[in-house]
Amino acid sequence: MTSKFIILSAPSGSGKSTLSSYLLSKIKNLSFSVSCTTRKMRKSEKNGIDYYFISKEEFMDHVKDNKFIEWEKVYLDDYKGTLISEINRLKKEGKHIIFDVDVVGGINLKNYFKDDALSIFVDVPSLITLKNRLYDRDLDSKTNINERLQKAKKELKEKGKFDKIIMNDNLKLASIELFRTVKKFIS
Repeated sequence: MTSKFIILSAPSGSGKSTLSSYLLSKIKNLSFSVSCTTRKMRKSEKNGIDYYFISKEEFMDHVKDNKFIEWEKVYLDDYKGTLISEINRLKKEGKHIIFDVDVVGGINLKNYFKDDALSIFVDVPSLITLKNRLYDRDLDSKTNINERLQKAKKELKEKGKFDKIIMNDNLKLASIELFRTVKKFIS
């Protein structure tokens, strides 16, 4: 089997991680690509499951050694990247691979994998909805939320670069639409 790549991208707080988890629970031969990040681990996160949490120095060494398919500085002290070794490991296991990445990362991955990838933008009804979700999840400071909202304004302008846009104003309907879209792509 040739691996296919599912790229879920969206502004922070759009629900892409929730949708990614849903897909992983429904599609047996789909695996999550764990990205590297330099940000601090949150209480609910586990190293090697949610991210590989590494220092900025280690991250920059990976950049220098060309260990990433794509990487970027996402926020002030948060670099993220997709390891080539992670993709090779999952491909060797015969898995289709899902990425839960920011918008620039999603565009870069689509450019890398081309027709073997389906890029999906998870949209939100408004910036106010996004702001409320970011406050409701209670993971970030007010400063971080404002930084995420400023970035979201730019990211929302990029949604036309994706193969599919799924509106997440109703999680159940968005989940069903995502499942159908991905099943069709990998079949």
